[in-house]
Amino acid sequence: MATRDSAVDEAITASCESTWERATAKAKDKIYELVNVSLIIAVTGKTGAGKSSFINALRGLRKDDDGFAPTGVTETTMKPTMYEHPGMPNVKIWDLPGIGSPTFKAKKYLKDVKFNTYDFFIILNSERFMENDVMLAKEIRKCKKSFYFVRSKIDNDIRAEQKENKRFDKLKVLAKIREDCQKNLQKMGNPKVFLISSFFLDKYDFEILQNTLAEELPEHKRSALLQAWPVCSAECLEKKIKMFKGLIWAVSLASAGIAAVPLPGLSVACDTTIVLLFLTRCYYAFGLDDRSLKRLTEKVSKPLLEFRDKSKMAAMIKKKAIITINTCVEVVTLATLKDLLSLLPGVGSAVAAVLSFASIQYLLREGVNELAATAFEIRRAAGLDTM
Repeated sequence: MATRDSAVDEAITASCESTWERATAKAKDKIYELVNVSLIIAVTGKTGAGKSSFINALRGLRKDDDGFAPTGVTETTMKPTMYEHPGMPNVKIWDLPGIGSPTFKAKKYLKDVKFNTYDFFIILNSERFMENDVMLAKEIRKCKKSFYFVRSKIDNDIRAEQKENKRFDKLKVLAKIREDCQKNLQKMGNPKVFLISSFFLDKYDFEILQNTLAEELPEHKRSALLQAWPVCSAECLEKKIKMFKGLIWAVSLASAGIAAVPLPGLSVACDTTIVLLFLTRCYYAFGLDDRSLKRLTEKVSKPLLEFRDKSKMAAMIKKKAIITINTCVEVVTLATLKDLLSLLPGVGSAVAAVLSFASIQYLLREGVNELAATAFEIRRAAGLDTM
């Protein structure tokens, strides 16, 4: 009987270890997606369509910022140029040469710009879409890639119409622009046209474009899009918060897996790295970095950095140190205890893993909540959201 009981115990232990390993492996995959999965976006269109302005808007850059894509009425892009997202290095946006030439050949163009490099194409135009746009879209479709028609500089059209028409109706103007664009795209089966302004991301179809991309991208690419996309509304911020909260289990579980490895110091070091990396991604995704806040400050002419600086969590991330937060005292104590318990065979490792999961889950939940609250407070102070 003892032998059979021993065999059963061994089988149960093996089964539990296997389940634990699978869960930990899944958690690590989720963290890998969050940090490393690439998103490569191609932006093309005719000269003067506003490609560079659109790229700068996606990256949250102002004219004097490092890495600002040069803009102008003449063609500033003579060859494919890559721009890295400042807060998300695995998101890269390519500015492709203009397609306005009368001798334009869509098939050759796609070959020259190495179309297989990109996850999807944004076809931009500041006027009506023309034959070259249609030709390019058809070739992209043949290559089984996604494309999206974006009508840019809508703010210019609205301003011009407002000056000329005393009975100006904004919705009617937007409907007419959309209809005019779609007339020339009937050969493509009446695709969606997104009306945007690169200077007013909270207006028009910018958020609709984001939602469409999120729906149509493969699941493992969505986290990269959500992290990199500018915060253009309260709804957009909510989606980012929901995504990060949904990943807390994975970061906590991966940390628990590390804690079960009996090497002194490994758990504290790895936990700190994982936590800081995760919360830093939140910090940038929620628009709490200096660059994003300075851009918003200029837009609304109100001081906003002081609201961010009141957050202990945001201050910790900015300084790249984790020991300065009062709420971390419990976690630091538990992390030290984990290292001691990890050295014990069997039960000791299991207890350490449980402690790691609980402590890291607590810290991450508190961290995300505080950063989210700070982001919403800044939006209210900027007059973007009501209470």
